[in-house]
Amino acid sequence: QVQLVESGGGLVQAGGSLRLSCAASGRTFSSYAMGWFRQAPGKEREFVATISGSGARTYYTDSVKGRFTISRDNAKNTVNLQMNSLKPEDTAVYYCAAANTYYTASAFSMYDYWGQGTQVTVSS
Repeated sequence: QVQLVESGGGLVQAGGSLRLSCAASGRTFSSYAMGWFRQAPGKEREFVATISGSGARTYYTDSVKGRFTISRDNAKNTVNLQMNSLKPEDTAVYYCAAANTYYTASAFSMYDYWGQGTQVTVSS
């Protein structure tokens, strides 16, 4: 069982930055691929970024490449999402998730555990 708690959301102007963090419980954190998803009002939850268990591999959706960076600290059981050059279309609830696979995972169905979400609002 893995429990995930996100933090770091908030309100920011377009062009600004935010750093989301996700704290995970459990002793086998490094064996899980971690991901960030987001869900805007009236839209389906969509994949944002993923990182492999070791942290060596990452993968991003096209709309955030070059702006967002996912990272993890296996000693602290945390995964972060650094978001720069934010746009109003990045506004959503952001969810941290854990997939029981060592490699990256971009499909919603691959994830077994989810956090409660944190709101990110980007004003124009």
